[in-house]
Amino acid sequence: MSTQIKTRFAPSPTGDLHIGSLRTALFAYLFARHNQGKFFLRIEDTDQSRYKEGSIDSIVEGLKWAGLKYDDEIIYQSKRTAIYKRYADELVKAGHAYYCFCSTEELSQMRTAQTADGQTVTRYDRRCLKLSKEEVEERLKNNEPHVIRLNVGMYCNTPLPDKIKFHDLIRGEISFDLKDIDDQILLKSDGFPTYHLANVVDDHEMGITHVIRAEEWLPSTPKHIILYNMFGWKIPEFAHLSMILAPDKLKLSKRHGATSVLEFKNLGYLPEAVVNYIALLGWNPGTEQELFSLKELEQVFDLDKVHKAGAIFDLEKLNWLNGHYIRLKNLEELTHLCMPYLESYLAENYELRITNYEFNFIKLVISLEQERLKKLSEIGERT
Repeated sequence: MSTQIKTRFAPSPTGDLHIGSLRTALFAYLFARHNQGKFFLRIEDTDQSRYKEGSIDSIVEGLKWAGLKYDDEIIYQSKRTAIYKRYADELVKAGHAYYCFCSTEELSQMRTAQTADGQTVTRYDRRCLKLSKEEVEERLKNNEPHVIRLNVGMYCNTPLPDKIKFHDLIRGEISFDLKDIDDQILLKSDGFPTYHLANVVDDHEMGITHVIRAEEWLPSTPKHIILYNMFGWKIPEFAHLSMILAPDKLKLSKRHGATSVLEFKNLGYLPEAVVNYIALLGWNPGTEQELFSLKELEQVFDLDKVHKAGAIFDLEKLNWLNGHYIRLKNLEELTHLCMPYLESYLAENYELRITNYEFNFIKLVISLEQERLKKLSEIGERT
């Protein structure tokens, strides 16, 4: 019996849902639905210093607006700290991790010394790995601030190759030198896990079969594979998506215009258009077809048609698609969709209330503009 496909979207609540993150969620969602699998939402909120109020609501609202329904309840990493602590302790007992008592000042001095020696890459020098068992116990007993670090050296001493190799479903065969992998912090001094430990533990406990995420996490993958092997767990398949680029071929950012999902919504874009458009950013159906509903995407999407090259965000193409979906709307629905924009426009420019006009009159006005609209927000200036 084959294993059920399980994917997840695991954003950090550090701001509004980015259009690139929505594409990551969409691809994970489509892959799961295409294979009759499950798609989960996990909030990676263990870095409390980067938490931004309202971010979780923005993420959930953005997914709902796009029509991406996740299975089961949302998983919050901040509620699972005891679980991560238990797994970190397991690694320490097995010699796969160790306590580190180095202060921020010591680590800074370490990096400065390494840079002075001409090293371009700084890494932890494993000085706390040399502490005796008795000294470690004494320092823990005295409640000295500490973290738990991954013991990559232990992994290197096993009869395994000197490289971490894996097959990425988009990028093919990838390898990393073990000597370049640092003894990463797994558990911070505040008791919260780092991304690496929490990510691996949660993906294992959730039964995730395919990790579909942005290419920025590619360098983290060998660290995660080491953890999977140390725990003796099955390693999931990995697929790292290319960045969405602006027309100048730089990473799409606020200086290029709207980047958050809710910004696109407020500008008058329809979810059907946005989903259709971002699905085509890096994925090619292999046909001439360009127009896809979410249901149609669920039927045809597969990772073997996703490209590893960066995808250029073309606003004119999105506007064309949005105009197409506006023309498909029945007049009643389109009128209701346009009402907030028309109301705002009349109030700001003419100090008029939309209630001054009968609905049928507004509907008539919108019918005259439906063929020319590219965004719902254009309705005011066109009338």
